[in-house]
Amino acid sequence: MRFRMRDYACTLPMIVAACGLLLAGRPSLAATPAPGAAAKRAAVRAEAGDLQKGFLLKTIRHGDKEYRYVLYVPADYDESKSWPTILFLHGAGECGSDGLAPVAVGIGPALMLHSEQWPFLVIIPQKPERRDAWEQHDALLMAMLDETKAHYKVDASRLYLTGLSQGGHGAWALGAKHPDLWAAIAPICGYGKPEEFAAPLKAMPIWCFHGEADPVVPVKQSQEIVAAIKAAGGSPELTTYPGVEHNSWDKAYQEAGLADWFLKHKR
Repeated sequence: MRFRMRDYACTLPMIVAACGLLLAGRPSLAATPAPGAAAKRAAVRAEAGDLQKGFLLKTIRHGDKEYRYVLYVPADYDESKSWPTILFLHGAGECGSDGLAPVAVGIGPALMLHSEQWPFLVIIPQKPERRDAWEQHDALLMAMLDETKAHYKVDASRLYLTGLSQGGHGAWALGAKHPDLWAAIAPICGYGKPEEFAAPLKAMPIWCFHGEADPVVPVKQSQEIVAAIKAAGGSPELTTYPGVEHNSWDKAYQEAGLADWFLKHKR
């Protein structure tokens, strides 16, 4: 199957503009085969000039549909080194097709407020339908990761997975589905069947977060998953926030040391 990616310059919805988000894009890129990732990146550079930095709105063709997503490229990005990369999965409220809404919640604001603390490429996809689980879009997410590897210098030994609410479930589920892909995962107010995650994730570095007063996804969901992984021989970390309801992600993504915690893990 062939995938095609384009970048767009765009006018932003007010919800994103209110966060001070700047999206920039490049002209449409021809899908010219290259003998390897380095040659492909060189071809992109030759056609488009210097790579844009910041939050870039992109599209990818998967099957017979096009999907929008955002790629965050740090201001100091260059190809003299390989870059750690995070895949962020949003919650139910950000589903849709504009590609932009997921940037305004979760890791996006953390990147805007403290970009110096996050020396990562960050892939921010958008799940089209609330009723879908993230694992139903596994092939699409892997295609986005492959496209990012083709156009940017990704450190394949430092790939990280995180998400909130539905995306927290996605982090558990896709972490368990691809335990040899991720160097570490950080689910936030996630949920799922502990028995499905315990064995695959027992060797995975995990730091998860949950509000103790969460009325949407009870904190016991994270507690039971963590307990099951520990019983299987793992050592996940769980941070809970007293009095915090469903929005535990604002605290989690501004947690002192989270970015450094990701970086200390390498596959």
